[in-house]
Amino acid sequence: MKLEEKKQITENLHEKFSRSKVVIATDYKGLNVEAISDLRKKLREFEIEYRVVKNTLLERASEDTDAALIKDKFKGPTAIALSYKDPVAPAKILVKFAETNKNLIIKAGVLNGKVLDFNSIKALSTMPSREVLLGQLLSAMNGVPASFVRTLGGVPKKFLYVLQAIKNQKEAA
Repeated sequence: MKLEEKKQITENLHEKFSRSKVVIATDYKGLNVEAISDLRKKLREFEIEYRVVKNTLLERASEDTDAALIKDKFKGPTAIALSYKDPVAPAKILVKFAETNKNLIIKAGVLNGKVLDFNSIKALSTMPSREVLLGQLLSAMNGVPASFVRTLGGVPKKFLYVLQAIKNQKEAA
């Protein structure tokens, strides 16, 4: 590979590292071409990029980005998953794929400047998707005002019950 090509790849990767929400490094040794193609297809459905790049280029490209926090994991055969939108989707796909393909090893990841080990990535994969979380938030935001209105509506009703009881007492006396 020529020096100019390496510079171009490094600059391209640096830009991708800078704008990605999550970066997950994996070891793909032992996976055949069919399995890697299947994994890439599943990741592509969620607009996740999966790249195999030389470790030295990964290390250089990760400088001044969050991905630099895991550059010590760029050893051996390394492929990286980059997600620009949903940080949960790549974790879900990679963990599920690793369960059925024991040759895929999830090394580490970076999310919002925090290093994720395999257990953290597995925990991230159990979270609901972004759409589900937004739906839950919207439901909570809608539920609070509705219950507040019901509570406020109950105050005058109970006040009327008290007045009615006082009226009934005075009539009886």
